[in-house]
Amino acid sequence: MTRRLICAVLALVAAGALAACGERSEPTGPTAREPVRLMLDYFPNADHAGIYAAQGTGAFRRAGVDLDIQTPADPAAPLKLLAAGRVDLAISYEPELLLARDKGQKLVAVGALVQKPLTSLVSIGRNAITSPSQLAGKTVGTAGIPYQSAYLKAVLDRAGVDPASVKEVNVGFNLTPAMLSRKVDATLGSFWNYEAVQLQMEHKRPRVIRMENAGVPTYNELIVVAREADVRENGAKIRRFMRALSQGMTALRKNHEAGIAPLLRANRDLERDLQEAVVKATMPVFFPADSSKPFGYMDPTEWARYSEWMARNRLVRNPGVVTGALTNEFLPGEGV
Repeated sequence: MTRRLICAVLALVAAGALAACGERSEPTGPTAREPVRLMLDYFPNADHAGIYAAQGTGAFRRAGVDLDIQTPADPAAPLKLLAAGRVDLAISYEPELLLARDKGQKLVAVGALVQKPLTSLVSIGRNAITSPSQLAGKTVGTAGIPYQSAYLKAVLDRAGVDPASVKEVNVGFNLTPAMLSRKVDATLGSFWNYEAVQLQMEHKRPRVIRMENAGVPTYNELIVVAREADVRENGAKIRRFMRALSQGMTALRKNHEAGIAPLLRANRDLERDLQEAVVKATMPVFFPADSSKPFGYMDPTEWARYSEWMARNRLVRNPGVVTGALTNEFLPGEGV
């Protein structure tokens, strides 16, 4: 562990300890419900099944939360809307939060919805790429997000492939169509738990290389984000939200239908079979690998390591951007 990484971890732990001071008991929840506007990262889908399970089983209502789930018109908008006070919480991604904080937005992760990277390298068919070393001479489609380009470079560096031999093409969010039309040989940006599962169900024989296995430090793909001011001043409401979400996730783990049924009511464009398959595939990374940790737990060491990697790759200007970027104090049983 580098000296910078050690310092970052100590700073994160110290910040969490200070924030947690005095939060020693779980609130029972008020009689009157408080409104909470939650902005999703994308259209409602199986990645959000735990949220809908908490809503469908009444966990939010019992916690005193009147939840209003909103869908962004632009996937790049949630953190901007949160910072502007247009919503109270947002679902986003660890790298997006660090980028936002690097630009001065005062936002904090208060829980992880998905523990591991979902972003992956996907290819299909007889000539599918089974090893990063096979990327030489190939065309890879990305969504045009800077850190995806950095991921590709990291994968190529680990595999010993000359980056100049690989062509990167910005296909926007048309990752799967770009593969199916053979515009690209592979994509980096598709989710192994969603697009790859869908391709498998369509008998396209996808091959998946996950980022944390190919040269990119692990990170929390989906997180719950709040404003720093609300973390200081409205912690009880955030705690009730996270407790209810944890109960929804537990209900989902026991019975997938607890989340799928309300999800399908919220988004009638979804196909039941696909959502069921995605929930099943994602279940192992909805929860921490360490069963002693509560749902939503974020590992400060992993965050520091990933932040340091972003700084080395010049994705963020401030190497200390991770300090204060997360807190576990609002998770069930935490904040003691």
